[in-house]
Amino acid sequence: MDMDRIEAVIEAVLFAMGDSVPVDKLAVAIGHDEETTVKIIHNMMDKYESSDRGIKIIELENAFQMCTKQEFYEDLIKVAAAPRKYVLTDVLLETLSIIAYKQPITKMEIEKIRGVSCEHAVNKLVEYELVKELGRLDAPGRPMLFGTTEEFLRAFGVTSIEELPAISEDIIEKFKDEAEMEISRDSSQDDYDENQLTLDI
Repeated sequence: MDMDRIEAVIEAVLFAMGDSVPVDKLAVAIGHDEETTVKIIHNMMDKYESSDRGIKIIELENAFQMCTKQEFYEDLIKVAAAPRKYVLTDVLLETLSIIAYKQPITKMEIEKIRGVSCEHAVNKLVEYELVKELGRLDAPGRPMLFGTTEEFLRAFGVTSIEELPAISEDIIEKFKDEAEMEISRDSSQDDYDENQLTLDI
C-alpha cells in the first residue's frame, strides 16, 4: 500500500468513526506496526496544520480523532447545533484539578484535600463528561475511584495527563484555604437563614 493510500485509509477510518480511534486499530487498518502508524499520523497532522483546511487530527492518549479547527466554529454553528457549553466554577475547577493530578482517586480522598464535601462537584463533573468512574478501590466499603476522560483532554488541549503542568504543594494549600472560606461562607449563610426564619415567624 503506497503512502497516499495509507493516509486515505486513516482519513476514512477517522471520519467514519467520529470519536477517537485507538492506535492499535488504525495500525490494523493500514497493515503497519503501531510505532510506524503514529509516525504516519503525526506527519498527516503537520500537513493538516500547515494547509488551509477546515479539519485537523488530534491525539488523545494512544488514540487519534478527526475534528474541526477552532477558527471555523462560528461558520459551523450556522448549519449545526451549537455544542453544549458548561461553566466551571472555582469549586469545580479545584475538584477537577485534584482528580486530574491524583487519579485514580476516591471522593473521600478529594474531601481530605479540600476539607469539604465534594459530592455535588464530582457529580457535576461526571455530568459534564470531564470525569468518569474507573472502578472500585479494593478496600473496606469498596469506594468508587474517579479519573479524567478524553473529553477532559479535548477541553484542555492536551494529548495526555502527563502534559499537565507540575502542581506544587502551595496550590494544594490554596485549595484548602479556599475550602475553609467556603465553610465560613456557608456557616454565615446558615446563621442568616436561621435568623431570617425566626423573624418571619
